[in-house]
Amino acid sequence: MDEILIVDYGSQYTRLLARRVREIGIYSRVESPQKAHMTSDTKGIILSGGPQSVYSENALKLPNWLVSSEIPVLGVCYGMQLLVQTFGGVVKRGETFEYGSTKVIFSEDPIFSNLPKFSDVWMSHGDLVEKLPSGFLRIAKSELGVIAATCSKDKKIYGFQFHPEVSQTEGGMEMIRHFVFNVCNAKESWKMEDYAELKVKELREELGNSKVIGAISGGVDSAVATAVAVRAIGENLKCVFVNHGLLRKEDELVPQILSQIGIDVKVVDASELFLERLKSVRDPEQKRKIIGKTFIEVFEREAKSVNAEYLLQGTIYSDVIESAAASSASVKIKSHHNVGGLPERMNLKLVEPLRELFKDEVRELGEIVDLPPEILNRHPFPGPGLAIRIIGEIDQERVNVLKKVDDVYTTILKENGEYHNIWQAFSVLLPVRSVGVKGDERAYGYVVALRAVDSSEGMTASWHKMPFDLLRRISSTITDKVPEVGRVVYDISDKPPATIEWE
Repeated sequence: MDEILIVDYGSQYTRLLARRVREIGIYSRVESPQKAHMTSDTKGIILSGGPQSVYSENALKLPNWLVSSEIPVLGVCYGMQLLVQTFGGVVKRGETFEYGSTKVIFSEDPIFSNLPKFSDVWMSHGDLVEKLPSGFLRIAKSELGVIAATCSKDKKIYGFQFHPEVSQTEGGMEMIRHFVFNVCNAKESWKMEDYAELKVKELREELGNSKVIGAISGGVDSAVATAVAVRAIGENLKCVFVNHGLLRKEDELVPQILSQIGIDVKVVDASELFLERLKSVRDPEQKRKIIGKTFIEVFEREAKSVNAEYLLQGTIYSDVIESAAASSASVKIKSHHNVGGLPERMNLKLVEPLRELFKDEVRELGEIVDLPPEILNRHPFPGPGLAIRIIGEIDQERVNVLKKVDDVYTTILKENGEYHNIWQAFSVLLPVRSVGVKGDERAYGYVVALRAVDSSEGMTASWHKMPFDLLRRISSTITDKVPEVGRVVYDISDKPPATIEWE
């Protein structure tokens, strides 16, 4: 089937590019610049963004074969700058940076067909194109006058300084469609059912008759990974749910829900072990690494009892990219417990069938493998659980407080029909206390922050515009039912610059 090759220069959004191409029915393949190669099915190439400057001494370059290739190419951000420099243009450090939503003016080029001349796009760059190569045209500029898009006169090479793949770029998907279908002449031939069949086949070939421990965390990702693996290896998968003492109330029901659809889960209570090891730990990176290491210890112990060689995890792409494990050019944002937080030496070999997928793709795959809505429609929940939603030190009292707050918050959202309008909602216990008044007496209670965001894949997110009356009800119910809490605040930070979770 037709494919688009995506060359990865370390952008946080590289796999989002791949996902957007798959979303319009074309298979996409991601390779590093060193390993990138074309096949007879390759119809076009997209060069991703990245954290480097093209004029740096060790900057990643174009694959040698690409310069003389006749195949259509689209460069995004760093990818555009790399094309400009390679073909004789000039890239320099900008005096004014462009980050976030930026207004641009499009020309009449076909790649912008049916799009408004003035549009908002998502920028994230400090370098800019000062001079275009001979034979290249400027086809868009930003409100600051920066070259925002270019193309060669033969319309085979395009460059966007902005990111069409993120949802904040108006018409971004239309631009990708124009490039893939009209410039590359690719034919729609891929769907998620193909991915499901491919992964089941790959798991059968990789695992054979080996025993596998399945790590069930209570979230969507691990449940979908489990359902895919069950199709591949059946009873050779032994599922284990580790209660690390940092779960929400609703998470404790996950093993029961899975058992109703034929997936048996062994529950292991390791809450005392986790809480003891997290005692007095404040640094979020250290928390993640302790949790990752302890999880592996528990799973390795369980693996010995069934002679398992492999550990199945529900790792998805946002975990990988934020942990800088997707590319040698990526920059670490935080170490996810199941990626960057794992110990260097493990007795178990990892199996991660969802590693290339985003959250919404995981949910789509979950529907294909017949998981119930009670699992698929849950908001994302991090593997470290409440540990990274308690800022600072963790103890049983703080865990109990946050668990009660989270239960109130989630229950009210569901009762009011707002839960399914939000991509992710949760509460955070802050390491401060605030003076208040309860029953005409002075109170000195915890402060909790409520977080709710809208997103499609988790790589970018906007704070959710919660109805004020609903916020008031949530706040007053929390302070009424959780006496330890004296003040409630609402987080209105987008991603970027913030991340969705606080730690």
